[in-house]
Amino acid sequence: MSSLNAPELIEVDPAELHLPPSRLEGADPAKLQRQIASYGLSIVGMLPIWVSRGTDGRYMINNGVTRATRVAKLLPGTNVMVEVIDLLTIPASRFPTVKDKLP
Repeated sequence: MSSLNAPELIEVDPAELHLPPSRLEGADPAKLQRQIASYGLSIVGMLPIWVSRGTDGRYMINNGVTRATRVAKLLPGTNVMVEVIDLLTIPASRFPTVKDKLP
């Protein structure tokens, strides 16, 4: 991975974000249920999801798998703010998306 000079903020559909190798099965079910109970349909004040941009232009989550899953599950088609913090040396599309692993 290489880093960006300055972080970039963009809006994306969280269902299209790719999961990191450490979370290939998606969000932890217990943590997802806690987030749904705490925040429900609200994305007001939600911190940006940290992502890395792959060589294919797709994004892989670094931090925020549970947040991305909650929004993708409860608010399909709703965009969220992501912060691009790194550039990958591989295509992100080699990993499943949040949508692929929705509970």
